[in-house]
Amino acid sequence: MAGRGKRRRATVLDDDERRGRRRLEESALLLHKIKGLVGWVVAELSAGRSPSLALHRYQNYCASAAAAASPSTCACSYDAPVGTDVLSLLRKEFHASRLNVLLRVLLVVQQLLQENKHCSKRDIYYMYPSMFVEQAIVDRAINDICILFKCSRHNLNVVPVAKGLVMGWIRFVEGEKKVYCITNVNTAFPIPVSIEAIKDVVSVAHYILVVEKEAVFQRLANDKFCKKNRCIVITVTANAGSSVIVTLFLAWLLSCLMIFFCFC
Repeated sequence: MAGRGKRRRATVLDDDERRGRRRLEESALLLHKIKGLVGWVVAELSAGRSPSLALHRYQNYCASAAAAASPSTCACSYDAPVGTDVLSLLRKEFHASRLNVLLRVLLVVQQLLQENKHCSKRDIYYMYPSMFVEQAIVDRAINDICILFKCSRHNLNVVPVAKGLVMGWIRFVEGEKKVYCITNVNTAFPIPVSIEAIKDVVSVAHYILVVEKEAVFQRLANDKFCKKNRCIVITVTANAGSSVIVTLFLAWLLSCLMIFFCFC
């Protein structure tokens, strides 16, 4: 039994290392493309020319919460454009503003990739609220960048807002943040939105309990359920995007810990 457990842990670590290397390679490639685009824009402006970008229009792009949260699934469609937008600083004001916003958001994405950090579209909006004016403008810029580089928001390190909670007999590191549920098993922590950022997981839980209502989760926390039961409890709020995040987190826990789960 001990031998099988060690082999399973070794397999999980190997898988984590492979995913980490693949993620670094993808980020390096995307950074190279961003650097090339920004360099071209600067060169065009220095030469007194107005840079222009041609972007395909799609009926539905990055609109699926599953596509945004999953590292392997993307709802983006490249083979059925319904038109083309040409963004240029010399064209009408709308296109000039749209290109300015795209470049500003692109600089934020570049910093996220360089520092291996994540943030939500809402976080980006609050960085420059006077320039972006409204959230929809940032949303469109993110979609434009995805179309331009043929990638998903996940590749840009732009993630959904955390919408799930976890407590119980587990600890792990998310990026540079330590999430030590195990030191206070009845305290709730936000579920990580980026599975790739999780590492160094340790757990002595016997099972995972998934509850659908946050009120039930809070009742379990108040009753000190995890102190009496060696388990992990996770919940999801009434939001399509959050259910995807919780599903991915649950799948990751099951693959790492090799324990069973149940719904309540």
